[in-house]
Amino acid sequence: MSGVVLGVDVGGTTTKARTIDAAGNVLAEHRVPTPRDDPGAERLTRLVADLAATAATTHPLEAVGLVVPGVVDDDAGVVRDAVNLGWHGVPVRDIARRALDDRGLSVPVAFGHDVRAGALAETSAHDGTHATLTSGAVAFVPVGTGLASALVVDGRVVSGEGWAGEIGQVRLTTGPHTGRRVEEIASAGAVARRTGCPSARAAADLVRSGDPLAVTVWTDCVAVLAEALAWTAAVTGCHTVVVGGGLAETGELLLGPLRTAVAGRLPGLRTPTLVPARHGDAAGAVGAGLLARAAVRPATDEAHAVRTATTDEPRDAAVTQRAVLR
Repeated sequence: MSGVVLGVDVGGTTTKARTIDAAGNVLAEHRVPTPRDDPGAERLTRLVADLAATAATTHPLEAVGLVVPGVVDDDAGVVRDAVNLGWHGVPVRDIARRALDDRGLSVPVAFGHDVRAGALAETSAHDGTHATLTSGAVAFVPVGTGLASALVVDGRVVSGEGWAGEIGQVRLTTGPHTGRRVEEIASAGAVARRTGCPSARAAADLVRSGDPLAVTVWTDCVAVLAEALAWTAAVTGCHTVVVGGGLAETGELLLGPLRTAVAGRLPGLRTPTLVPARHGDAAGAVGAGLLARAAVRPATDEAHAVRTATTDEPRDAAVTQRAVLR
């Protein structure tokens, strides 16, 4: 067995894929535009099959991990609702399996939610360098095309039957942006759109130069995001918030004012530590690879994971996820 798996993270703008060997080494990485106007996910799953076929030309492929945005039922393999992709009740896992079969690749497909997979990657302490993230409550919040979050408690990713973490879909009821959803103000996509820039990175450059419109949009983003994170911290008691996605790559331009704004909203409460994602905007692809890796572990190991999933013993988040793989 080669131990080689493919992790695919479908974003609202870009699909990221990593081919990973048994030791965790990245053998190849691809970033391609996510297909648009694809309500049945047919074009997307053909893209996944193409990426898998490319990976298989150089290494025997043992499994594919596919993670997607929206309200995702991991067990059923169905996307209940994905606003940015126009998916409603789409059985993406089964469609992906058919696309892979059509390319002669009959391998296991591990399916899940992009943000929960990213949280899995960020809190798994395989290298022993981030052990503090394996205990207590940790929130992972990627600020990308849209906005969502995932909560990990003592190594367990909380799914809420697929509904947990959709903070970007909450409607604002006060302030100048009343009526808008949180992610329409606090996301990389929103920042780019509201500044008229091709990307949030370009908008960040304008902020650094002092452009009045860009500064206003950035300030709005920080304020709305801080409100969402403060409520998340107050409800969950998370000691750390890992901020990922494209916007987090601006570093202290985002994290500096965001830390101040979150702290200002939590008087008398524990303020979580805000840290950048160690995997950057590739956290979802890394997590997808972990799910794929779990899919090819021996059946006895899988059965053990299912049994221990009902205990109260802390463990690596990757172990918890094995119980939902089909």
